[in-house]
Amino acid sequence: MSPNPHKGRTGIDRVLHATGYSMAGLKVAYQGESAFRQEVWLALIASPAAFWLGRSWVEVALLLGSLMIVLIVELLNSGIEAAIDRVSLDLHELSKRAKDLASAAVFLSLLLCAGIWGAALWHRLLG
Repeated sequence: MSPNPHKGRTGIDRVLHATGYSMAGLKVAYQGESAFRQEVWLALIASPAAFWLGRSWVEVALLLGSLMIVLIVELLNSGIEAAIDRVSLDLHELSKRAKDLASAAVFLSLLLCAGIWGAALWHRLLG
């Protein structure tokens, strides 16, 4: 018997609860995190362009996947920030390090996305 009552769910019950938690997380992120909201709109606007820009399903998948990676990393960054703030709002070197590392991950995901889209644009327009 698990000490956590939520860990005992199985089958469709687990899937339904997990989906509900995921939707709640997306709602919280969209309503409370301006960076996530901006990245969602960027992804929604850019996604149709991926089908024009990509010349194969692999290219389209890379373009769309790079947008999704930015959203995923932003969610992880927000989760880390929330956990750090839950522990303490005091300034602490380890809290700063955790938040800076998470922010760097978002930055790198944005660079990756920009690089993929830039290369695809270059290839499509000048190649």
